[in-house]
Amino acid sequence: QVQLVESGGGLVQPGGSLRLSCAAPSVSIPGTMGWYRQAPGNRRELVAAISTGGNTNYAGSVNGRFTISRDNAKKTVYLQLNSLKPEDTAVYYCNAGGALYGGPGPYWGQGTQVTVSS
Repeated sequence: QVQLVESGGGLVQPGGSLRLSCAAPSVSIPGTMGWYRQAPGNRRELVAAISTGGNTNYAGSVNGRFTISRDNAKKTVYLQLNSLKPEDTAVYYCNAGGALYGGPGPYWGQGTQVTVSS
């Protein structure tokens, strides 16, 4: 069974930072990897995606605050979240096998909660 292993969520005050990590050891070719998030009552939405070659795509709401990166040798993708806002509160899901601008692939992580609150 394919698994993406996530870590790094938590509770942070507004203006704070977090770093999420996601490893895909059992995915033979992860391809484009990304982060999606889902807040209660909302649809799951793209946060950021990165291709194998390092091209990136960000949601407008996080552009300039979040940074996605990856280590291809480790099959790992990272998301640095800075200047966090309460509206960033959501469950964040790692994804692999998708397209940079074409939506998610078939592999998902279990989700990690990010809560921004004072």
